[in-house]
Amino acid sequence: MDKTLTLGYRDSRTYLFATLFVIGNIVLPQICHLIPQGGHIFLPIYFFTLVGAYRYGWRVGLLTAVASPLVNSLLFSMPPVAALPAIMLKSTLLALFASLAARRAGGAVSIVAIAVAIIAYQFLGMAAEWGITGSLSAALSDVRLGFPGLVIQLLGGYTVLRLMSGNE
Repeated sequence: MDKTLTLGYRDSRTYLFATLFVIGNIVLPQICHLIPQGGHIFLPIYFFTLVGAYRYGWRVGLLTAVASPLVNSLLFSMPPVAALPAIMLKSTLLALFASLAARRAGGAVSIVAIAVAIIAYQFLGMAAEWGITGSLSAALSDVRLGFPGLVIQLLGGYTVLRLMSGNE
């Protein structure tokens, strides 16, 4: 049964949902930043990008992926401007892989499809970050330090998507 909805740029719901997911990607990082290194550990800026792209398609995902880091940086200086290229690239990759994974899963909420999307964006994102920063340590930090956040993306994303789809 189809549990995803691919929205186009001419559909006002695209902007409504993207705005809601951007707000989520603003609030969640603020909560996580109450814990020392919380942003690096929990990777909160990616969470609603994953959910939005998987549930509503690449357009909602892409709008969320680009706007979330920019708005957070403008409002709270987090992420720092120097980190924006790598974070925006990873966020964009996540939006594209999550929407592709949902399509490959036939619209069903699949923990395997979500895991593949997370692994793909992390793998390509790490390679790109290594190229951008020249630092293998920085490129590996999402996996090394942010492993709990990756698990939250997988299990939390799966749970939220299942709730959004009516638990069928």
